[in-house]
Formats: sequence, C-alpha cells, structure tokens
Amino acid sequence: MTDKVVVITGGSRGIGRATALAAAARGFRVVVGYASNKTAADEVVSQIAASNGKAIAVKCDVAEESEILELFKAADKFGTLGALVNNGGIVGQSGVRVDEMSAERIQRVMAVNVTGSILCAREAVKRMSTKHGGKGGVIVNLSSVAARLGAPNTYVDYAASKGAIDSFTIGLGYEVAGEGIRVAGIRPGLIDTEIHASGGEPDRHHRLAHMVPMKRVGTAEEIANAIVWLLSDDASYITSAILDVSGGR
Repeated sequence: MTDKVVVITGGSRGIGRATALAAAARGFRVVVGYASNKTAADEVVSQIAASNGKAIAVKCDVAEESEILELFKAADKFGTLGALVNNGGIVGQSGVRVDEMSAERIQRVMAVNVTGSILCAREAVKRMSTKHGGKGGVIVNLSSVAARLGAPNTYVDYAASKGAIDSFTIGLGYEVAGEGIRVAGIRPGLIDTEIHASGGEPDRHHRLAHMVPMKRVGTAEEIANAIVWLLSDDASYITSAILDVSGGR
C-alpha cells in the first residue's frame, strides 16, 4: 500500500479507467486526467471513492502544454507525486494509407501521443527526481504492438508515434536511472476498448482476434494489472524496458 499520487492521462475510459481503479485498490491517490468526457472521469472518481479510495478528476488535453501544467499543479495539491502513467493517446481514421493522410491528422496524432507524453514525463521528472529534491518514482508509458508491426494500411502514423514512445522510454530510463526514477513501457495488443470505435472500426479487435496466438482479444484490466505491477516494488529492478501484453502477437 502507498499514499503516493499517480497521475493517469486518458484516465476516464478503457485502459486508463481500469488502471485508475487498479491503482486506487493498491492505495494510490489517483489523479484522473481526461481530455473532454468529464462525466466519465467523475464516474471513475466516484467508483474509487465508493471503495474508500481517493481520487480527483482534472481536465487535460495532453496536446496542450498549459493543460498539462494545470494537471500537475492539481497533483501537487493532492499529495506527493510517485508515479505517472502516460496513457492518453489517439488514433486517426482506420484504413487510411499514408498517401491519403492530411498534415493536420499526422500533427494531431504526434502532438497527443508523443509530445504530450514527453511533456507529462518532464513534469513528473521535475517532481520525482532526487536531483530536484524528489523521492523517486515510476513512469509507465503506453506504447502498442503497432510500434513493432507498423500497422500498414491501417494507421502507420499511430504506429510511428508509438515507435517514438518506445525510444523515449528507453532513453528516459537511462537518463533518470540514477535519480530514483524507473521508466518502463507497455505494448498492448488487440484490447477490447473504445479506441477501435474512435478509429471508425469498432469491431476491429474481434475481426483480427484470429491473428493472436492465444486466439482472443485482451481486456483493459489485463493491461492495467501489468501497469500497476510495474508501478510496484515488485518491479524495482526494471527500467528502460518495454513489456508486450499482447497474447503473443
């Protein structure tokens, strides 16, 4: 158990929601960052409170630096930051080739998935690094098996953004390893969340389930369990590592 604060971006739905609930169950004080759906974020907070946990919801579109700064200011008021889960992310319309992509789409995907994650990590390092007077902590970045597979004819821009997250995870882990901070990544496979619908193909994960060696899609809770394990002392000798949670895909 811990009384440290964990900031979870994209915490109102899917993997973020499951992680918020799992982290609260392990004693974390949870800051639920959400881009737009306040109702969903408030429901997560209420569910945590109903189990005697502590949580707050804070609006944060991670493509906006000003909102990231406000997110971490709220976390400062809530307690001592001990962890960040960089979960906020988007996909563009599925089934679009690179020769059909607009600059606006590519820039938005990169702004949310890459720049937003780096800026959130920057704020976490400022607070957790022993170099800055912090007490250490953990950063978990959400990548995707798309970083390895490339997502051809689906969303190569999203795959590229997650490849960047893999590189960032490894490099940042080396950078702050001597300052009490561990950095790890999670590469989810085909997971039953709303992200497929946001890409315009709500049944995509079920359509592709036959490609998974385990012959099924994963759940948000299975990803959340891996994340909170990485946040725990059970993973105390793990940094600059990326864990596939993908049914073998």
